[in-house]
Amino acid sequence: MSELAAYQIQGLVKAYDAREVIAIEAMEVRRGEILALVGPSGSGKSTLLRLLNFLEPPTAGWIDFAGVRYEAGKEMPLELRRRVTTVFQRPMLLDRTVWENVAYSLRLRGQRDAQAPAKAVLEQVGLVELAQQNARSLSGGEAQRVALARAMILRPDVLLMDEPTANLDPYNVGLIEKIIHQVNREQQTTVVLVTHNVFQARRLADRVAFMLAGKLVEMADVGSFFDAPVDARTRAFVNGEMVY
Repeated sequence: MSELAAYQIQGLVKAYDAREVIAIEAMEVRRGEILALVGPSGSGKSTLLRLLNFLEPPTAGWIDFAGVRYEAGKEMPLELRRRVTTVFQRPMLLDRTVWENVAYSLRLRGQRDAQAPAKAVLEQVGLVELAQQNARSLSGGEAQRVALARAMILRPDVLLMDEPTANLDPYNVGLIEKIIHQVNREQQTTVVLVTHNVFQARRLADRVAFMLAGKLVEMADVGSFFDAPVDARTRAFVNGEMVY
């Protein structure tokens, strides 16, 4: 595995019964990059994210992370699983304060003194003034920032994000994109972002991967992907045409 790779994938297949939802011959996620996964609904993007977070085992093939292969019949060591965390489209927040939601991540890992790191991360996402408010009373954008703070406090090597700004207003989209960019640049966190928003992919990503019917059609630096795509299906997708 390349020293520059966060993940390396070979012959990756994920099937449910007879239905194959992922079939990727080869793919590499570079350490410290923001990689956007784009494609129509049902193309396998969220399933790939679950595999990268070791939530489900591959049916065939493997994912190499930190020199360890994740494949059928094997479980990733806890210390490696803890280096990856996911922010989902619909955050599940505890019926407690914002501060307790954020600190909970550290307490799950046995760290009792979460005061300083929780305050720091709440400042980073602009929620210090809401620290004592019940998390379930927040707006959608505020709730998503709590979920992001809960992930950030763990300082993961890899941050996986599944449509983190879906259905949010432009102000909150801008805030969350700024936070993602800061985490990536300041902490060198590798970010893999699933998004239906091609404009967001262009704004945020270093590279973009286009998936269709579970397969990786094209993967390129953001400029080349949008301005000079190689595959006709990628060109159609970028131009807003039907490709499925």
